[in-house]
Amino acid sequence: MEQFSDEFRAGLADLMRWRRDVRRFRREPVEAALLQRCLDTFSLAPSVGLSEPWRICRVTSDTARAHAIANFKAANAKALQGYDGDKAALYASLKLSGMEDAPEHLAIYCDDATPKGSGLGAASMPEMRRYSVVSAITMMWLTARSLGLGIGWVSILDPARLNRDLAIPEDWSLVAYLCLGWPEEDSLTPELETRGWETRATALHIEDR
Repeated sequence: MEQFSDEFRAGLADLMRWRRDVRRFRREPVEAALLQRCLDTFSLAPSVGLSEPWRICRVTSDTARAHAIANFKAANAKALQGYDGDKAALYASLKLSGMEDAPEHLAIYCDDATPKGSGLGAASMPEMRRYSVVSAITMMWLTARSLGLGIGWVSILDPARLNRDLAIPEDWSLVAYLCLGWPEEDSLTPELETRGWETRATALHIEDR
């Protein structure tokens, strides 16, 4: 078993602290080699039954991006209707997507019908395939951060509409729409915390059974 130094462990902890959900990007392209280094992380990720169910759609055309941005704006307007008073005003002031500035858009899917892995570990819990995709995304996110890049996860979307616009196979389910690029600034504090939307828990809630 590989032995890691205290310095390595401290660096890893710093990397996890500096991983932030980025919504403000510089309009500067990401070199193809750097993007590929991020995507190559998927080959290292664990997956249930070794199914490797992740499917990556790089959204590059102006038409596809325009559809995705319009999708977000419609979903965001609908979400705003769920709040009122001060909370609605605060929600309306938040920047919840970096889609218009980020140089890279990645729609990450789970192939729910993949034969790879022969269903091992997913018969009783099929959602494990999607959890595997999330695990791979987390590893890519840390890799991107180590390269100075930032990632923003856009969850305010209509998945069915996005799938139609991108002509996605029926057996694929959307797990994440990610914006990737160079962040305008680095911060250890989540923007939602600095803006007063929510505070981070100070302790884990752990129950014994």
